[in-house]
Amino acid sequence: MGRLLLTYILPLIFPLLVYLAWNAYARSKAKRSGGVPPSLERGPIFWAIVAGFILLTASLLTFAVIGGDAPDSGQYVGPRYEDGKIIPPTYIPDPNK
Repeated sequence: MGRLLLTYILPLIFPLLVYLAWNAYARSKAKRSGGVPPSLERGPIFWAIVAGFILLTASLLTFAVIGGDAPDSGQYVGPRYEDGKIIPPTYIPDPNK
């Protein structure tokens, strides 16, 4: 769940939350000073979503590059059907590496 939150949800939601927090601050500041408060309808929500997708892509690429094992570090055994049961796939690490 933590990886799902860190790689998918947080990069998409974080820019939007930052923008909404700034908007709430700017609206309260405008009300105190008597100015015109910023509107959510005319704001850069589109760009916050674009920034979220950019962060999502960057986090996925980062985890792809720094995570996992080397391609030749073990043996993958695919799922199989034995004695009426489905055996899930496994990964057998190479003890020499």
